[in-house]
Amino acid sequence: MRSDWITTGPKVKRFEEDFAHFVHAPDALALSSCTAAMHLSLLALGIGRGDAVITTPLTFCSGVHVIEHVGATPVFVDVEPVTLNLDPDRIRLQIERTQEVLGLRVKAIMPVHLYGHPCDRDAILKIAAEYHLAVIEDAAHSLPAAYKGRPIGSLSATENVPVLTCFSFYATKNLTTAEGGMLTGDHGLLEEARRWSLHGMNRDAWNRYGANGSWFYDVDCPGYKYNMTDIQAALGLIQLRKLSQFHARRKEIVHKYQAAFRAHEELEVPIERGDAQHAWHIYALRLNLDRLRITRDQFIKEMQSRNIGCSVHFIPVHLLRYYRERYHFMPDDFPIAMREYERLISLPLSARMCDQDVEDVIDAVTSIVETHGSARPVDVLSA
Repeated sequence: MRSDWITTGPKVKRFEEDFAHFVHAPDALALSSCTAAMHLSLLALGIGRGDAVITTPLTFCSGVHVIEHVGATPVFVDVEPVTLNLDPDRIRLQIERTQEVLGLRVKAIMPVHLYGHPCDRDAILKIAAEYHLAVIEDAAHSLPAAYKGRPIGSLSATENVPVLTCFSFYATKNLTTAEGGMLTGDHGLLEEARRWSLHGMNRDAWNRYGANGSWFYDVDCPGYKYNMTDIQAALGLIQLRKLSQFHARRKEIVHKYQAAFRAHEELEVPIERGDAQHAWHIYALRLNLDRLRITRDQFIKEMQSRNIGCSVHFIPVHLLRYYRERYHFMPDDFPIAMREYERLISLPLSARMCDQDVEDVIDAVTSIVETHGSARPVDVLSA
């Protein structure tokens, strides 16, 4: 704040460099949000009217909005039931149907590493290579996550498949700049995204008004206002140094949750597959409603009555009015996403939680299960 420069400038450049180094990315572009990163990814890949993008219905709506913003058509594929990530086995069938029945060109797959657990990236990349598609990873939850030992964000291309990865630094994320995002990937594609990120101008303010800048600029395209400020980047640089510490604390909390909740047949805990490092952004507990005498919504109200805030991640996009009416979706069009949505609860999970906070959450969940459950606790060793 003492510097004379608070908008896009040297701090942003440093943040981009440090972030790229952290996730082993070839290049990084700091932006105003993850939504901006996804939008610019589509633009950089030349995706637009007449094209289609495969994605999941179980995500936040912004990841689908951006497909609409470029004039393309979002095509949903149902999720697999364990991690709730995009189901690769269904992707190929939907690509064939979209191109043959709907007459749209599928140009990209946009998987979401939901809750911080990486999707089956190898399977998705294999399909993308087979159909000559790009992959845009929604990694809003996935810092610091890894797949088969490689950090999410480290890929730029594989088997001629362009890969762009989009991160969020929103207030609730594992690393925050209050608002903000990052795009990682191939330098050439990122330069195209950069061109669109600040009004299509070929010089940002630092290069116009800095000590060695020039007032002259040109405009190459009708771009957007998606730049990150130096104030945000300054926050991000410090947060990045603390990220490993934050992640370790999140894992400690998750370990306590898992140990407590596995003891109850009314509850299904999230998993971490052996080929993945979970970022543990969201702890998504699933209720076995056939063993409870209350609904998911009543369970949340019971938690609130015990001063524990909960949420649901997410309302499937095909249920939202705009998409429901535009594409004539029915609730059961994506039965796994619908079934799991109806029993999902996101519990508090933050590196700032103290041990007593964690115990309060565990006590609240356990109390509700013991009051409203229809099954007795099971032996943890046999669960």
